Amino acid sequence: MHDSQEQRLLRDITRRHFFHDCQVGLGSVALGTMLAGERQAMAELQPPGFTNGSRGLHGVPKAKSVIFLFMAGGPSQLELFDPKPKLQELNGQVIPESYVKGKRFAFIKPDAKLLGTVRKFGTHGESGAVISECLPHLTTVADEICLVRSMSTDVFNHGPAKLFMNTGSPQFMGRPSMGSWVSYGIGSESQNLPGFVVLQSGPRGPRGGAPLWSSGFLPSNFQGVPLRSGKEPILNLGNPPGIDSGRQRDFISAVNDLNGLRHELTQDPEITTRIASYEMAYRMQTSAPELMDLKGETQETLELYGAEPGKHSFANNCLLARRLVERGVRFVQLYHTDWDHHGNAGTELGKSLDERCLEVDRGSAALVRDLKRSGLLDDTIVIWGGEFGRTPQGEPRDLMGRDHHVEAFTMWLAGGGIKTGQTIGSTDEIGYNVVEDKVHVHDLHATLLHLLGIDHLKLTYKFQGRNYRLTDVHGNIVSKLLA
Repeated sequence: MHDSQEQRLLRDITRRHFFHDCQVGLGSVALGTMLAGERQAMAELQPPGFTNGSRGLHGVPKAKSVIFLFMAGGPSQLELFDPKPKLQELNGQVIPESYVKGKRFAFIKPDAKLLGTVRKFGTHGESGAVISECLPHLTTVADEICLVRSMSTDVFNHGPAKLFMNTGSPQFMGRPSMGSWVSYGIGSESQNLPGFVVLQSGPRGPRGGAPLWSSGFLPSNFQGVPLRSGKEPILNLGNPPGIDSGRQRDFISAVNDLNGLRHELTQDPEITTRIASYEMAYRMQTSAPELMDLKGETQETLELYGAEPGKHSFANNCLLARRLVERGVRFVQLYHTDWDHHGNAGTELGKSLDERCLEVDRGSAALVRDLKRSGLLDDTIVIWGGEFGRTPQGEPRDLMGRDHHVEAFTMWLAGGGIKTGQTIGSTDEIGYNVVEDKVHVHDLHATLLHLLGIDHLKLTYKFQGRNYRLTDVHGNIVSKLLA
């Protein structure tokens, strides 16, 4: 007997109510069951001897989120944070061989001449932080930051160096990024946004591209999600014309049901990732546009950042970063490009450096101020820096610039358990080598995880027969950074 038209209508209405109004279907039920199974599977991958599992909190967290302001290209510490009177005195002289013997450079030769700076420096705040005239807004929050003048890394080419800063490895495309490790380890507090979000500004994307925020061999739902400015922050997120939220819910539930059946057969963990991605995309259809709309912010807040609703800028991205962490996003990374100041046309240490500083200085300082006044700075770590620094030697091209330098550079941190109002580390008299309190990239990673309540030795994932971690076989917690 065929169903009557009335029976078919009643059945469709009941089914639509089940999927749409209740917002739960067989796929959603399957999702919860499979994610619980995934958690159990991940626990089984832990190294022998760890009874509490490799994921989750291993200690008391001081912070619950991170905002990494990544200055892609390598800002010059010698123009911004680390003045050297002796370098000024030796300007134009060939660097002593003892500094460069056995060293490799990206472009300059070992006998390149030393280069002083024309930038003026001052001491600021009660802490007496030394910051150059290039960053006047940052000087107003001098007591809220910790300058680390003794950073070091291993890699002197941009792409590998960015990978190293972000993944702990310079060579392996496919290693998980910092944000992915954090999201994998302790999850996200946001139900409607990804745990790891990427924002970009500048004339182009960073060298290295998507692998910088990749989840690598971790499940793909832990990768960074780039958000764009404009009406469509995430490509292909909106519904096609004529598809309402009810029909979209029906479609997602039906696909999840099919994925659930497939998972029962294969036990492939990527299927649970696919289901979670569909569910997150559905929730983000309303949360992402609301997030990106800055018109609800006060005029005072917009002016603080120098943000303009609808504009694509670093300032807007800083304000979005605050909006993301207050909505529970765990890790936000802002990339701002064009800090590669060799001295060729458009990238010299003069006008180009001034332009980059003008683009980021106000927004960076405003972010620290805004987070503090809202109470979010107490549990949000803010990091500012690039993949390496610049050489004390000059690099003459069209104009004078500096080459890539891995031995010593400067970053600053604020918030979330960081001991601020201090300067850590120092370099020699020409700024070439660290002479006190060296902080390697692996040490930075270990310390950030510690502040988030994660033991960097325990946060592991088994891949190709061995347990990997962000710091691999390296890394020490920098106790001087801790409040």
